[in-house]
Amino acid sequence: MTITSANQLELLQTAEAVAREKLIEPDLVVEAMEECLARAAKSQYGTDMDIRVEIDRKTGKATFSRVRTVVEENKIENHLAEFTIEQAQQYLEFPKIGDQFIEEVPPVDMGRIAAQTAKQVILQKIREAERERQYEEFKDRAGTIISGQVKREEYGNYIIDVGAGETILRRNDKIGRESYRPNDRIRVYVKDVRREPRGPQIILSRTAPEFMAELFKLEVPEIYEGIIEIKSVARDPGSRAKIAVITHDMSIDPVGACVGMRGSRVQAVVNELQGEKIDIIPWNEDQPTFLVNALQPAEVSKVVYDEETGKIEVVVPEDQLSLAIGRRGQNVRLASHLTGLDIDIMTEEQESVRRQKEFEDQTGYFKEQLDLDEFFAQLLVSEGFSSLEEVAYVETEELLRIDGVDEETAQELQARARDVIDEQNKIALKNAHENGAEESLIEFEGLTPKMIEALTDDDVKTLEDFATCADWELAGGWTTVDGSRVKDDGVLEPFDVSLEEAQHMIMTARVQLGWVKLEDFEAQQDDITIDESERELDDSNKTTEPI
Repeated sequence: MTITSANQLELLQTAEAVAREKLIEPDLVVEAMEECLARAAKSQYGTDMDIRVEIDRKTGKATFSRVRTVVEENKIENHLAEFTIEQAQQYLEFPKIGDQFIEEVPPVDMGRIAAQTAKQVILQKIREAERERQYEEFKDRAGTIISGQVKREEYGNYIIDVGAGETILRRNDKIGRESYRPNDRIRVYVKDVRREPRGPQIILSRTAPEFMAELFKLEVPEIYEGIIEIKSVARDPGSRAKIAVITHDMSIDPVGACVGMRGSRVQAVVNELQGEKIDIIPWNEDQPTFLVNALQPAEVSKVVYDEETGKIEVVVPEDQLSLAIGRRGQNVRLASHLTGLDIDIMTEEQESVRRQKEFEDQTGYFKEQLDLDEFFAQLLVSEGFSSLEEVAYVETEELLRIDGVDEETAQELQARARDVIDEQNKIALKNAHENGAEESLIEFEGLTPKMIEALTDDDVKTLEDFATCADWELAGGWTTVDGSRVKDDGVLEPFDVSLEEAQHMIMTARVQLGWVKLEDFEAQQDDITIDESERELDDSNKTTEPI
């Protein structure tokens, strides 16, 4: 692209041709040309001069101007582009700071090297305009399905023409066994659109769970209209998937609507996903019920759900174990992703053995600690007592309900439990002192001696150390790593300290240390109380629909 000042009209013709080819505004090309001509003029007149070029959009005439700005005398940095009020008086009638004196200068002729440089600058500007146009076109299409044409394959990645440019479907984002040839049409899910220095990055995927959800939205009108809602999706791309759906119209069967007449709707999705088997699961607000549905086709005998840890135990008949787990653990893994629960599957026999062992261990603990015979210890365990604290501080009436326990026996039992607890606390406090526990931590309300011993074992020895802890470090929690839920053990988790209790204790410690103002803490507690009240109100308005 050779640009000369002799043929100014050619500038506009070139700009329009490039704009049509690249699908961008001609003004952007003209602005790039103006910048190039200004650079060329500076190389002739002096790089320190403020030379500007304006191309007339109708005639193509390029006007070259030198600009000088009025600045304070002690702030002049460039004498060729700036001057003082006194110097400006010979050019301007009443000059003031910030005024500009613009004078036209003769145009310049661009040599071969300057023209080549100008061409590179213009091409760079055009590329930037193309990238901006591509970003603007795709920024609102994240989370949708688009169609494209396969251009070529590079090292397992596919270059896809999506109309506004080319993007890459990476090897990890395509279904394992699928392959395409040039000019094949392909549907992909836009996971994300990012603006980056090298240009917009359009992240495509055919393995994302959202891709399958969007395919169902295209095939099932009830989903598109919001009558049926997709609650969650779990995929093992190219092999098997589970999708949970619920209807807001009691007259519609959500599973049947997604399957379609003779399986036509789900089959269309299966074909797009290269034969991926799909289980359509009725969603249920009750987690154990939902899990039983999610483990289909396996039959479940019993479900034990721990709401606090999000862990769930599933008991199945012996002949259903392999079906519940699935090939290479696929069925239980997908069910876990679908429900967001950590699932432990066992057979009825395994559960019986485990419960028998727990019963024997608890019986032996009560026998040893309370100096009881085996029969009486078994009675306590059978009645649901699991700790010395429960025996020591429960209402006496609870103990009197046990066959063979009278008032005197109950009082003796509680006295023994309290004596053992007191002795254990003394030992725990002694160990905490030996570990370096400071009085500020020992005297903190809400911490028992055993808790303090556990904290000092974890190198939490002062109230300051305690106040810097996170709630999950005390109460434990779960973290999702690479799609799998990983357990984080809490220091006070063995003492049944909940996340809310941990948060309260940590904030109380920070108030005592002066890190947090009391009124801020109380306001936070009020907000939590309001949120809980609203949640309870919302829950009271919910109804569980039969499925």
